[in-house]
Amino acid sequence: MAPRGENNIVVVPNMKLEKVFCMKGGNGEASYANNSQAQARHARSMLHLLRETLDGVQLTSPEVPFTVVDLGCSSGSNTIFTIETIIKHMSKRYEEAGFKPPEFSAFFSDLPSNDFNTLFQLLPPIADPGVSMEEYLAAKGHRSYFAAAVPGSFYKRLFPCRSINLFHSAFSLHWLSQVPDCVVDKQSTAYNEGRVFIHGANEGTASAYKKQFQSDLSGFLRSRAQEMMSGGSMFLVCLGRTSVDPTDQGGAGLLFGTHFQDAWNDLVLEGLITSEKRDNFNIPVYAPSIQDFREVVEANGSFTINKLEVFKGGSPLVVNQPDDEAEVGRALANSCRSVAGVLVDAHIGEELSKELFLRVERKGTSHAKEVLEQIQFFHIVASLSFA
Repeated sequence: MAPRGENNIVVVPNMKLEKVFCMKGGNGEASYANNSQAQARHARSMLHLLRETLDGVQLTSPEVPFTVVDLGCSSGSNTIFTIETIIKHMSKRYEEAGFKPPEFSAFFSDLPSNDFNTLFQLLPPIADPGVSMEEYLAAKGHRSYFAAAVPGSFYKRLFPCRSINLFHSAFSLHWLSQVPDCVVDKQSTAYNEGRVFIHGANEGTASAYKKQFQSDLSGFLRSRAQEMMSGGSMFLVCLGRTSVDPTDQGGAGLLFGTHFQDAWNDLVLEGLITSEKRDNFNIPVYAPSIQDFREVVEANGSFTINKLEVFKGGSPLVVNQPDDEAEVGRALANSCRSVAGVLVDAHIGEELSKELFLRVERKGTSHAKEVLEQIQFFHIVASLSFA
């Protein structure tokens, strides 16, 4: 059981992060399912890049199931759309090559605390076993693949050797396996005093975050290199930055390093939490540069880089009426809460968490115009093939 700190709040050590961390589940206002429309837009804008990757996947015998994995699937409908897009494209490739499409197997993978129940309630039913693959693909309201959940960290092994044809991961690899220990160590030069994110931090903090990211990505690639079949491919998307300075985290920095940061400072000034309590919380996110990413892939040596580029994704906020300042404020708070709310709840408790995000909402409302203009995401897009 995790130790308890002030006010009897559960303290989550880094080693337990993968046990508790997830996007906010369910279907509530602040859930990931209801705040991931921006990710859906960004993913659809990259479909041409995904299809290029799929065109490079080696076709295997149609007598053997073709296996697809979405790593960091979360709990909304985006992952289902992606899997269905992949399977339809690969089925078409088999048909154009003169083969009957194989059976398809799709694994939805995320950390054990992910809300798989909400995800699998969204899955359409599979058609009758006697129906052909062609009829599967033409059937509306039915899926053309077998589905299963695989809980676990994608920084470790998840599947048997040489068992996967295609790995897909979008908007996940920027999440670190842990906050570097030195970042919350008062004796360390990397101590991130007064901040809850790397954005605007000192050089030591930035170096620790970069080192953690590259260590994590190295573990990710080592695991996939053992699990992937020869001729397989990966399509990876994560938050990225255009600046060479790692303390300038771009859109992620503005999301977590401005109004979210100020809300934490308000809790300290109002005496609701101590400064030490704030300083012991850090968002485990690192938006890499292309060079950060390339260095790890090349050092691993198992994958050929077919494409590696920065792609402008746009705003992460879900806003229907941009002129409605109150809606912009709610969107900012919900966006932060949908991805980081579980960690905040674990650190300061649900009641103080509500207070924090109310302050984020108020600040977003007061600065609505600049929030919409300035918080823009860039993504690293990588297409890798395995020999």
